[in-house]
Amino acid sequence: MELERTIAVACGEEPADLIIRNGQVVNVFSGDIHRADVAIAGGRVVGFGSYEGREEFDATGLYIAPGFIDAHIHLESTMLTPREFARAVVPNGTTTVVADPHEIANVLGLEGINYMLASSRDLPLTIFFMLPSCVPTTDLETAGASLGACELAMLLPHPQVLGLAEMMNFPGVLARDREVLAKLQVGRAKRIDGHAPGLAGKHLNAYVGAGIKSDHECTTAAEALEKLRAGMHVFIREGSIAKNMEALVPVVTPSNYVRCGLVSDDRHPTDLLAEGHVNWLLKKAVALGLPPVTAIQMVTINPAKYFFTSDFGAVAPSYRADLVLLETLTDFRPRAVFKDGHEVARDGRLLEALPPPVPISRSTINIGWPRVASLEIQVRGQIVKVIEVVPDQLITNTALLSPTVRDGLAIADPAQDISKLAVVERHRATGNVGVGFVRGLGLRSGAIASSVAHDSHNIVVAGTSDLDMLAAVKAVEHMQGGLVAVRDASVLAAVRLPIAGLMSDQALETVAAEMHELLEAARAIGSPLRNPFMVLSFLALPVIPSLRLTDHGLVDVARFRLVPLFGDS
Repeated sequence: MELERTIAVACGEEPADLIIRNGQVVNVFSGDIHRADVAIAGGRVVGFGSYEGREEFDATGLYIAPGFIDAHIHLESTMLTPREFARAVVPNGTTTVVADPHEIANVLGLEGINYMLASSRDLPLTIFFMLPSCVPTTDLETAGASLGACELAMLLPHPQVLGLAEMMNFPGVLARDREVLAKLQVGRAKRIDGHAPGLAGKHLNAYVGAGIKSDHECTTAAEALEKLRAGMHVFIREGSIAKNMEALVPVVTPSNYVRCGLVSDDRHPTDLLAEGHVNWLLKKAVALGLPPVTAIQMVTINPAKYFFTSDFGAVAPSYRADLVLLETLTDFRPRAVFKDGHEVARDGRLLEALPPPVPISRSTINIGWPRVASLEIQVRGQIVKVIEVVPDQLITNTALLSPTVRDGLAIADPAQDISKLAVVERHRATGNVGVGFVRGLGLRSGAIASSVAHDSHNIVVAGTSDLDMLAAVKAVEHMQGGLVAVRDASVLAAVRLPIAGLMSDQALETVAAEMHELLEAARAIGSPLRNPFMVLSFLALPVIPSLRLTDHGLVDVARFRLVPLFGDS
């Protein structure tokens, strides 16, 4: 009966549910903009032209675009529950996201994925998921859970699941690791996303040949072009920490744009509140010279086609009536947002009541308590390897420096912008503590710590004194997860993240205000970085070059193995 009515309405024999009149349709198929009335019935677009409807919306002076799709995001990076995330992004025009829940999966495994699935229901936002491919990410760290091919195969048929999430363990692919290959076999039934920074030549051929079809880690135009030529879809990332758009937009041409997209990957709550979400990506891309219609195609029909979601991403008959009404194609701030043919937001405000939050109660902060001695570093050579932060990038450099020594111990040296770094295992109370050094955080005193530490999410802490670092770890434990800044063993500011140590149970505005206070505290102890906590959170990720620290020790990512802290090899 639904199909019969759709045909009847499209033929003009029955009234539509809604007519959006007098707008300019951004047509992602023809690549042009044309004036049309849009008829909607049963939550879908049924046609353009002269129709009668039970309700009407006057779109005079407005552009009618498809709802925006973020094709790769980790919702946990927003520190918000899916419910609060929807409240934040839907008024900005985002109607669909494809999320990789590997952050919470590395803490809670299947329980974490099921929490995200349950929390994403009945929202004015479609949330699809890719199944985490790397839980744990590597065997070079301690995670809270493990997901094998069998567990992934059970979840793959779920209607919200579109495939296998970013395969970060590209060394495992190239080495033909049996468990990695088993996961790839599972993912072949749908899509397999990639994560292969700097991979090139024959190794890239092998990686793509394994069935991996996308990459969001390109940092140079040459890398993006090689991956396009190898048949990959290139998602251009512009997140809160990794900013690749300026380098990669020039690669997009009229010949290859259909295989390109714009994604956020990680979006911080303060940025969501101040700038927006996909609409901000569009604004920046157009400012960099991308034609507006092309930019819109890259966040609508392109990701929809890539993920085989055949009824998303366009204003056209049979497509879902997920629509964004825009005043201009330069700032992309929506006047109104429609989801399945219903107006859900207007002038930056959500109109719909949201379902109650889904509770999660299990403690995830379990520490085998470190002592100050756990943070001490005995001098074992004349050269020490130091992780060097690269501004606005996830990659790091390796610096070989002479250690600053006191009483036979290597210590932080704020005058040279060298902080001590530690990763404290927090899932199984093993007592594991990895120690090292980092240059580029700018700390002059105190310490900062976080239970957000990609991807295993142990507690990562950096500081200028062992006592402050220990106090910061204790504060994170006391909050059962969160971010903290400490000076003289006293907490200056903190953000509680009681949901898996990753997400807050508070509203966006509250989280953003707490985060603002925390960043001010970080600046008070010397860090000039826009967000040192985002930088800190990636220093424990042993799959992005070149040097990282886990609870097992220092990792040389290129060689994919633990290396000694001292020495030049």
